[in-house]
Amino acid sequence: MKMVVKAALSLAVVLGFLALAQAEDKKEVTLKGTMVCGKCTLKICPKCTNVLQVEEGGKTVNYFIEDKGAKAPYHKAVCPKGAKQKAEITGTVTTKDGKKWIKPSEGGVKVESE
Repeated sequence: MKMVVKAALSLAVVLGFLALAQAEDKKEVTLKGTMVCGKCTLKICPKCTNVLQVEEGGKTVNYFIEDKGAKAPYHKAVCPKGAKQKAEITGTVTTKDGKKWIKPSEGGVKVESE
């Protein structure tokens, strides 16, 4: 009986730490940089994808934006070949397949108009 209680407590502690780690991953951040098209400008995506390029530690880091891609209202400003726009995005950052992604919060994308 003692062993079952110890195992249950150990499991509860581990699950608590996992929940805490996931909560920290969901922290909302604001990134400022240059928005470009991942297909037309960067040539690293098979279809039009919005990408925010941010300077971090002297390097350019690409944040792929989880949005509607070419159907996003701000995509037309960055899709013409080589177009770039200053942008600010507030949302949650994750890493998938070695790439950084940001899921914008509602109203979290601000693109500087020309």
